[in-house]
Amino acid sequence: MENIIINSTSKTPEVAFLAEARTMKLSGRSIPENSIDFFAPLIEWADGLCSIDGFVEVNIRLEYFNTSSSKCLMDLLKRIESSSVDACVNWFYEEEDEDMLEAGEDYDAIIDLPFKLIATETL
Repeated sequence: MENIIINSTSKTPEVAFLAEARTMKLSGRSIPENSIDFFAPLIEWADGLCSIDGFVEVNIRLEYFNTSSSKCLMDLLKRIESSSVDACVNWFYEEEDEDMLEAGEDYDAIIDLPFKLIATETL
């Protein structure tokens, strides 16, 4: 499996999906013109990784995301949840950012994966 590394832009997050480490990281802002087009290869990659037994770690450090990105992120997490792998989600948010804390709490309530809500000074 090839890694997926995408540098962040003003509208898309940094992506570091690393096969050997079995980690998926999204960080920055996620407001792409077409969220489905942006997230489709990431979801496909996650499906491939989750077809191989082992532990998967998901690290989310988003400072902001729009509604369509929220749905795509939900799709990504649901795919991981429905697979047979053990996984955890680390949801990082800035200490003062109540909206991102609440978003993490919402995903935690919906997705049946271990969630860690981690407050940081900066993302």
